[in-house]
Amino acid sequence: MAKPVVAIVGRPNVGKSTLFNKLIGERRAIVDDRPGVTRDRLYGEVEWRGKVLTVIDTGGIEPKTDNVILKKMREQAQIAIDTADVIIFMCDIRTGLLADDIDIAVMLKKSGKPVIPCINKADKIGDTPPEYYEFYELGFDIDPIALSSLHGSGSGDVLDAVLDAIPDFEYEDEETDVISVAVIGKPNAGKSSLINRILGDDRCIVSDIPGTTRDAIDTHFENSYGKYNFIDTAGIRRQSKVDDKIEKISVLRAKMAVDRADVCLIMIDASEGITEQDEKIAGIAHEAGKASIICLNKWDAVDKDNSTVNEMTKKIYDSLSFMTYAPIMFISAKTGQRVDKLFEQINYVNGQSKMRASTGMINDVLSEAVTRVQPPSDKGRRLKIYYMTEISVAPPTFVIFCNNADLFHFSYQRYIENQLRQVFGFKGTPIRLIIRQKDEEENT
Repeated sequence: MAKPVVAIVGRPNVGKSTLFNKLIGERRAIVDDRPGVTRDRLYGEVEWRGKVLTVIDTGGIEPKTDNVILKKMREQAQIAIDTADVIIFMCDIRTGLLADDIDIAVMLKKSGKPVIPCINKADKIGDTPPEYYEFYELGFDIDPIALSSLHGSGSGDVLDAVLDAIPDFEYEDEETDVISVAVIGKPNAGKSSLINRILGDDRCIVSDIPGTTRDAIDTHFENSYGKYNFIDTAGIRRQSKVDDKIEKISVLRAKMAVDRADVCLIMIDASEGITEQDEKIAGIAHEAGKASIICLNKWDAVDKDNSTVNEMTKKIYDSLSFMTYAPIMFISAKTGQRVDKLFEQINYVNGQSKMRASTGMINDVLSEAVTRVQPPSDKGRRLKIYYMTEISVAPPTFVIFCNNADLFHFSYQRYIENQLRQVFGFKGTPIRLIIRQKDEEENT
């Protein structure tokens, strides 16, 4: 069996995300004093008493609402409840026991899962405040636990209660062969729809309201092609339009998601064509050195003839001239067109980004390239290239030793890169070239 799953649920603004961040030891969930900031399920891990737990943060539950986003949040929380082994039910001692708390308690009891009632914002150290005792009316078998998610007091008691509720859980070894895939793009490009299509369920909130996804959402998935962790990210807007504090944090989360990914799927709305913002988003993946696939989504909505694919391919590579190494996939998250073929490409570009070439073969390529096209010269001094070696992968990174780094023009570096690609492939991944003068090496 997998690690035990613990879902944190409750009304909006009772401190669920703050507890989530405290437990996993990092600020992965966005924390703000406005209700409804966390919308999707967020996953993290915490180790306690020698055991590892998977923790899910959820959006606040509004039992009675007609708001479309709040309804979706309630559905997401229900999915988290269904998949959890134990539920942490958060209430707020400052507001006291509310009717919504009682309604949520009824919903949780129907799940049949162990529930740990937690009374948050009990920040005062010392005697238990009298307001605490009214939460016994919730009627759970486990006594309510007073805590302060902000300061961390009581969080150990919560984790003890969680482990006591699942004492016989079986663990499996940590998986090391999972490919992390970040799905990035402008708002409303179809990122969440693609992940839902892959999973076959409504894992991420899908809406035509731009900015619906605010956090980077991790989803583990396994099929015949392998094991994957898909990271759905907030749509990256133009900086001039990022004026809301939550929106700015969401953009930062998307960039952080790219940093921890192995492969990036760059989602472009085919019905709009490529835009300047798409170019900037692709640049984030390129600069981070990530293997990438360009996904032209909503291809079903494009009027096509025999030349449409070639014309669109040319437009994409003209705009993304720095990323011509990335394959283009014409897909539709809505209809599922070519979505299954994505896995072959993900595996392929991930393998290419981690490929090592022998030093002997690399220098054979270098020698032939230098013979074919002489290195540049300036004022009677000619560039001499001594040898090259690959020092790391993901992305493949090479050090080239020469007599004068200033003579190694960018155009010649691009030529050497193209020769490496011609022989070794490196499809879908950036290549890094580090130029060093020979005397630098001898002095180190």
